Amino acid sequence: MTEPSAVPPQHIPSTAHLTPFGLAALRGRMLIQTRPERVGQVQEHLASASSGLILSGGNATAKALQLRDEGYSGVLLADPALYERTAATEDAPFPQTEPDGFFLNDPLERSLEQQRAVGITAPLTPTGYIQSEDSDALRAAVTRMTELDDPGVTFVVPIDVTWLRNEESLHQLIAYLQLVNGPKAIILGGQMDPLARYAKSVHHLRQLISQVPDTALLRTDLAAFGALAAGAAFTAFGATSSLRHTIVPGEQAQTGKKSGGPGSPHVLHPELMDFYLGETLAKKYAAAAAPICECYACGHKALDTFTSNQSPLPAEAAAHNIAVLMGWLRDLCATPSGIARQRWWYDRCRTAVDRYPLLNAVLEQPKAFRVPEQLRCWALADPGPVPAEPSPAQRTR
Repeated sequence: MTEPSAVPPQHIPSTAHLTPFGLAALRGRMLIQTRPERVGQVQEHLASASSGLILSGGNATAKALQLRDEGYSGVLLADPALYERTAATEDAPFPQTEPDGFFLNDPLERSLEQQRAVGITAPLTPTGYIQSEDSDALRAAVTRMTELDDPGVTFVVPIDVTWLRNEESLHQLIAYLQLVNGPKAIILGGQMDPLARYAKSVHHLRQLISQVPDTALLRTDLAAFGALAAGAAFTAFGATSSLRHTIVPGEQAQTGKKSGGPGSPHVLHPELMDFYLGETLAKKYAAAAAPICECYACGHKALDTFTSNQSPLPAEAAAHNIAVLMGWLRDLCATPSGIARQRWWYDRCRTAVDRYPLLNAVLEQPKAFRVPEQLRCWALADPGPVPAEPSPAQRTR
């Protein structure tokens, strides 16, 4: 039986003009990042006090305006996601998307104004993809941001994960980002699971968060929780696998066995802290009882029931995924910040890693489920013991 997640989110009616703006409204939240066309699958399942929406792609601002017009007053960001198709360069860190001669020629200012006009919580920069160790493009983007000097703007930093490969590139990245006032939102690029590529990626990500004030992490997966536990300003968990990382513009996205077909939706297995195709879970549990999920979206439903893309299964799977994530977020937010949160995340990851061989033994399939490399990395990042509470006598001294 899977653990129960949070109770259904309570939505308090309010109007868009009462929505707080800027980093103050974002701090401590884990948003859900989604495509505009999939908003309906996640919007009603968000915990309004600790989450929100970030829309990605060319239609993000148009959908944001529609949501505001319909009365959505929660935290809302619109990511132009230019890094998906264009690399940043020294001459154009914020790529031009309009024809020459457009009345407002600065692509950065134009994008920020478009976002503000639709009532988003904080504008995101339309940064191009910063290639592996392309310090010229990074420096140009940072220079433009220091000239802008607007701490209300979130500087999106879509970097190839090779920037986290070694100490030299990490220190260069940190030094540049420390020059920018306001929030800096990292997006990691690379095929499959970028953070799993290098042994020290998770450690270096935590180091980046600790040394660069107001660092956020967008378009990610488990790292959304690990980063929040480490002190990130805010994070965003991708609602679909393609929104849990980005790739080099022009590359074809690679997929693994779990993402290899459109025959069924992706389903979050809470005990294993990983996503699997619904049909994959049905096959794995063919000879054994599947775990029963008691999240508020499922009620009392087995994890092996999401076996096709026939309605309503995709919507039900999406609701299950968000409900479980919101339950984890509730528990994280209820834990004191600092070492205690890092310990909470470490213990959860350690427990999940230990669960794999036990479950495989029950299924009598030694390789039924394999520990994801990123999960293993988080499970090795022991933050140390939580400091003991001072005694009443010590507090009075």
